[in-house]
Amino acid sequence: MKLSGAKILMKVLKDEGVDTIFGYPGGAVIDIYDELAQTDIKHILVRHEQAAVHAADGYARACGKVGVCLVTSGPGATNTVTGIASAYCDSIPVVIFTGQVPTPLIGNDAFQEVDIVGITRPCTKHNYLVKHVDDLAKIIKEAFFIARSGRPGPVLVDLPKDVVRAITTYKEPETPKMRSYNPTYNPNAKQLQKVVELVMKSERPAIFIGGGVVLSNAAEELTKFARSARIPVMGSLMGLGAFPGSDPLWLGMLGMHGTYRANMVTAHCDLMIAIGVRFDDRVTGRTDKFASQAQIVHVDIDPTSIHKNIHVSIPVVGDCKAAVTILNNLLEKENLSGIIKERKPWLDQIEEWKSTTPLTYKQSDKIKPQYVIEKLFELTKGNAIITTEVGQNQMWAAQYYHFDRPNNFITSGGLGVMGFGLPAAIGAQVACPDRLVVDIAGDGSIQMNIQEMATALQFSLPVKIVILNNGFLGMVRQWQELFYDKRYAFTCMDYAPDFVKLAEAYSALGLRATKPEEVEAVLREGLASPKTVIMDFVVDKEECVYPMVPAGAAITEMLLV
Repeated sequence: MKLSGAKILMKVLKDEGVDTIFGYPGGAVIDIYDELAQTDIKHILVRHEQAAVHAADGYARACGKVGVCLVTSGPGATNTVTGIASAYCDSIPVVIFTGQVPTPLIGNDAFQEVDIVGITRPCTKHNYLVKHVDDLAKIIKEAFFIARSGRPGPVLVDLPKDVVRAITTYKEPETPKMRSYNPTYNPNAKQLQKVVELVMKSERPAIFIGGGVVLSNAAEELTKFARSARIPVMGSLMGLGAFPGSDPLWLGMLGMHGTYRANMVTAHCDLMIAIGVRFDDRVTGRTDKFASQAQIVHVDIDPTSIHKNIHVSIPVVGDCKAAVTILNNLLEKENLSGIIKERKPWLDQIEEWKSTTPLTYKQSDKIKPQYVIEKLFELTKGNAIITTEVGQNQMWAAQYYHFDRPNNFITSGGLGVMGFGLPAAIGAQVACPDRLVVDIAGDGSIQMNIQEMATALQFSLPVKIVILNNGFLGMVRQWQELFYDKRYAFTCMDYAPDFVKLAEAYSALGLRATKPEEVEAVLREGLASPKTVIMDFVVDKEECVYPMVPAGAAITEMLLV
């Protein structure tokens, strides 16, 4: 069967189960777009290429499939870099197809030529420049295999125009086999037996979960493990939802803006079982003071993450779900009633921390952003998919919206990209058309990719946008208030648009609340609307996110008010 490169691409995408592509056309990919229009693969036309990757990212997180985006060469390709880097930091499976000038012109400074393979090498799991049409099918197959396997991540495939146009005899690609790439899924059973022995001896254990638990679909097994052994659980930003936020064993998020109880448990536990985490700096604070009384177990599929930031006592390389399943099987053979009784003083101490220093804020005649999130949680009953931008809005969402299930919290964790939330919400809404999807945003970050309102409206995506509008770049302003004598250097967002009128300009619904008593009514109307909605909440301008651990401090050295 003779096929062009563009037809081969479409065929392999169909074979990989791709039903949606987020993209933006251009000259280098015009042949691909011509073929795409003749398939039943849905194409979501974004308004900026960065948004294409964020949308594919949100899609992947919401439904568990590989997200796919397609852009043209040159500026189209370079506009994807921020989205690729964000997906790389958070280990999200995305395949990015970029157009490229014809192979004879590569290196000649041709129009819209850029070395996107070189540019993205540091922020992709792998990338390819396809040099011959005969290699195309095999490379696409490998790209999806690499993106979704092991520790997931973004893979870029650069497609020269002559390769896309070339015709060859199509051969069905084999299942990828790569000698240099063999992720370890099955953990060492002897190491896990050591973990169980530590669990049985420990008086003050704690479990620390990250995004790896979500990515490996290990939430159910993790919950069983924690409940059967009566071990309290805390999470990184990326781990929220992997253990039910309503469970009494849940401690909340730890780290720079973590709960008092989670940070104190970290400092006083004698055993920390870390599953699917990276021990990044926002979690650990001063590494020499982090979990200094504990033996640390680290379970992760990526061996390079183990001992990278924190030295651990028992490393376990393998898939999180496989590891926790084995731990559950081993624990079933143990008598847990005795050790649970011995841990009562530890659990009592945690309850005291919970009751004496909870997350809190002071009500006033101004709208408090925490109140908006609490009301949103109450009205949605925790059943919404929440995306966020980055900054104070992100932290308040993590603190005050309680996630009982995985894949319901979608945020740019590792890279912290302003402008992530709206396109990610679009991707999540495409993946889950029957779910309520809400983007919690700041008035600064929402403007980074506000043009994607047009995408939401064009494709009838009823995304809800909750703007916590304080007139500042809030998190930077908070640092300036606390550590720079309130010199608000260039963080005041003067001349912001009227977000209600902006919504109406896009033919969406715009709502505003300026008083606390208006918050619930605005949320009710906005959430009930079948349209894309912007809800503008004019909140207390100088409200801060607490707790807060200053840079360079131990995570027990929290500012609480």
